[in-house]
Amino acid sequence: EESIEVDFLDMNLGCPLDLVCNKGAGACLMLREKKLRASLEGMLKVLNCPVTVKMRTGWKDKEPIAHHLQRNIQKWNIDGVGAFMLHGRSRLQRYSRSANWDYITEVGCSQSSEFNNIPLIGNGDIFSYSDYEEKILKNVEKCGEDGGVNNLIPCAMLGRGALIKPWLPTEIKERRDWDISATERLDMLKDFTKFGLEQWGSDQQGVNRTRRFLLEWLSFLHRYVPVGMLEVVPQQMNQRPPNDLCGRSDLETIMLSKNCADWIKLSEMLLGKVPDDFQFEPKHKANSYK
Repeated sequence: EESIEVDFLDMNLGCPLDLVCNKGAGACLMLREKKLRASLEGMLKVLNCPVTVKMRTGWKDKEPIAHHLQRNIQKWNIDGVGAFMLHGRSRLQRYSRSANWDYITEVGCSQSSEFNNIPLIGNGDIFSYSDYEEKILKNVEKCGEDGGVNNLIPCAMLGRGALIKPWLPTEIKERRDWDISATERLDMLKDFTKFGLEQWGSDQQGVNRTRRFLLEWLSFLHRYVPVGMLEVVPQQMNQRPPNDLCGRSDLETIMLSKNCADWIKLSEMLLGKVPDDFQFEPKHKANSYK
């Protein structure tokens, strides 16, 4: 806060990766309430901005615990917890199958009336403005069986959807399916490259780091199928595009490629040729998308 303007800080109890959970962090913190409480209290003693708590439905698919954890955090009555964010999948589920928005809504209606209500922001599978309206807006109007307050708010946390379609917030705001051109998408890559070089420098080390981040992003971007090529609109998050899909231009075709070598070619259009022995393997491989 002394060197940068901060709106809020998010505490991530949602990461399902073994590397993180095996250290007691990420989704594992959902099972370590004493550690979680101490961490929240310690952070909010030194921060002036709110802290949000991102979580999953629970550890196991059929044993959701987010509704209990939410109530317990309420009872701790820690000043400065600004919101809960709930991803509608368990840790073991990772990114497979659809997010459970019925449970997200149930959690929104399950806070204790004895303590201050904390807004709930839903997360999971929002990939179009129609997804936003179906999963968020319709569920915001629902309330508990006893007529209680629903703390789910008309705001969405975007994850993979924004990585695959960085123009997704525009689609939601303007309520449309944007058939964005390959040239417009290339302009976004140019901006990304420019920002990377400004941040890390234009020497070889800066170029290498920018390329690595660009390639990681391209490992998500290639999953987008242009609206004008779809038989059914909108595309769903976990729908796999066909192999060797041909676009409406050479540029669009290479952007649709699942081949890492083609992602490297795109990076060469922006950052110059890679060494002959250069190789790239994406770090993130979701088990819902192989």
